[in-house]
Amino acid sequence: MIDETKAALIDALAQNAGFDGWTVKSLRMAFSALGQDPSEAELEFPGGRAEMIAAYFTLGDERMIAARRGQMAESGLTARVRAAVAERLALMDGEKEAVRRAMAWLVLPGNAPRLAKIIARMADAVWFAAGDKSADMSWYSKRAILGAVLSATLFYWLSDSSMDSEKTLAFLDRRLAGVGRIGKLKARLPRLPFPQHA
Repeated sequence: MIDETKAALIDALAQNAGFDGWTVKSLRMAFSALGQDPSEAELEFPGGRAEMIAAYFTLGDERMIAARRGQMAESGLTARVRAAVAERLALMDGEKEAVRRAMAWLVLPGNAPRLAKIIARMADAVWFAAGDKSADMSWYSKRAILGAVLSATLFYWLSDSSMDSEKTLAFLDRRLAGVGRIGKLKARLPRLPFPQHA
C-alpha cells in the first residue's frame, strides 16, 4: 500500500512527466514542488523510470479499489467490472500525456515483461474491486482475459478525445461483449494469447 507522502510525490511526478517524461528531471521537479531536497530524489525510486511508472499505475489501482469500495449497485459481475474499468480510466483523465509517455516506453523492445506485469496487476485490481472471490483456476483465466481487454482499451483511450471518454467506454463494452459474459470467460481463454499472471 502506497502511503500518503509517496502518493503526493507520485502525483507531482505524473504532472511533470506529461511534459518532461518519466525522467530524473521530472522526479527532481516533483521533489522541489513538495518542498523536499531534489538531490535525494533518485533515492526514492532507485529503479529509475521503470519503478516510477510501476508506482504510478499501482497507485491508480489502489485508488480505484478505494473508490469502488461499497459501490456494488451494479447488478451483475460484468457491470461491476465495467464500472471499475471506467473508474480506473477516469483516475488518469488529467494525466493522459504522462500515461502516453509511460506506454510509449513500456512498448519498447525489452519492456514487454514490465507492461505485462502492470496490466496483470490492473486486471487483478479490477476484479477485486468488482467483488470477484474465485480461488480456483478461473482466478488466473479471468484475469488473463480481462488483461487483454484492458490493454486494448487503454491504448484506445489514449487517442480518445470524446466527452467523458464515451468512445472508449463504448469500445470497452464491445470488447467485454466479444469475450462473452464475464462469468464464462474461462471457456474462452485458449483462444486469447495473453500470458497468465499470479
